[in-house]
Parts: sequence; structure tokens; C-alpha cells
Amino acid sequence: MNGVGFDANADCPCGSGSCFGDCCRPLLDEQRAARTALELMRSRYTAYVLMRRDHLLRTWHPSTRPRLIQMDAGSRWLGLRIVACEDGGENDASGTVQFVARYKVGGRAFRLAERSRFVREAGAWLYLDGRESASGGRTDRS
Repeated sequence: MNGVGFDANADCPCGSGSCFGDCCRPLLDEQRAARTALELMRSRYTAYVLMRRDHLLRTWHPSTRPRLIQMDAGSRWLGLRIVACEDGGENDASGTVQFVARYKVGGRAFRLAERSRFVREAGAWLYLDGRESASGGRTDRS
């Protein structure tokens, strides 16, 4: 799924409470840039849901960007919970977003808990890197 067939009026996969057409779609379709690190984080989660490698690579800082991103078509992303944000506002040069993303692969549930770092260069927010939190990678038994 690349977002083309995703209903613009549906709830955005990032869980913001806004519709996809007003939330992450303009960022994925390069209609506008993220205004904050949190907005970029949400759009990157949505890119994983919709398998949009292009957005992930485009918003990854060149110094840490991988050549390729492996995505499992069998992955099903279940939700994003923002735990904390530090800086990353419209007038900041850097920021961090701590989150928990839930997903399933092959019927097994997992959580990715990460503290992601973002930087703004030439007015554009970019994902720099992330460090898994203590609960990251753990099988979700709930």
C-alpha cells in the first residue's frame, strides 16, 4: 500500500485524531514539509504503515541514511503512542521524540520503543537516529 488508495478522509494511521488527508498525506506526497520533529515522526510511522520507502529515505539524515530499507509486506502496524517530546518545535534546530509502535509479523505481536533524534537542516526536519528503550523489541503478550 503506498497511500494512493488510502482514503484521505479516513483516520490517519499515526493516531493523531486527524484525517489522513489533513495530517500525514501532505508530507508523504511532498506537498509540504513537517513543521516539527513530532510531525515528522508521525509521518514516518505512517510511511511504515503504507510501505512508503521514498518518504522514509527522503526524511532520513544523509549521514545515517541506509542505502535500502527492508520492509516486510507481512508486517501489520497496529498503533503509535507518543511517550515524550523534547524540543523539536518550529523554531528549534533539534529535538527528540520517544514513542512506542506496536506491530505484528507472522501472527506475533511486538513493540518498538525508541527515542528518536531529529535535526533541522535548511528548514527541513530529518530523522537522525534512534535508540531503543528498555521495552523495545519485546514480544507483546497482551
